[in-house]
Amino acid sequence: MIIIVTIAIFLVYLSLAHLLSYSILKNITLKRRIWDLNICCGKTDGGGVNADIVKHKDLPNFVLIKDIYNLPFKNKQFKYVLCSHTIEHVDNPEKFYQELKRVGKNVVLVVPPLWDIFASFLAFPSHRWICLTLKKEHPSLPKMVPYTLAIAYQNLFGQHIGA
Repeated sequence: MIIIVTIAIFLVYLSLAHLLSYSILKNITLKRRIWDLNICCGKTDGGGVNADIVKHKDLPNFVLIKDIYNLPFKNKQFKYVLCSHTIEHVDNPEKFYQELKRVGKNVVLVVPPLWDIFASFLAFPSHRWICLTLKKEHPSLPKMVPYTLAIAYQNLFGQHIGA
């Protein structure tokens, strides 16, 4: 009985932590301002230019990106750049971050914090990095380590979706 209760509590924790991290805190960041560039926007309108490698939904001012390491924008073209839940997917986070800094004056990265176990550790079919942080939002690249289990899984099953 104690095992079942422990598992139930853990599952509730996973769900609530992920809801707080991925929905509530992410949306607070998104709605804090108009983002001049919302890079890897998915289905979310940042209010300015919305850009991604795939068009998931019709969004205003959408730009299809062919290469995340060579963005089709001028140096410092954007005052505020939002990159939400992307850096943990890419092959070379440092190179991608430097490209974001090239096109934006103020870059904000939204990442899965360690306390969001679901997004940090259980998303191994698509994540390539673990962000070693308890914070959700970062003005610079947080410390990251390769997610070896995820990379092995992706190599074995061909699940890697990064650029």
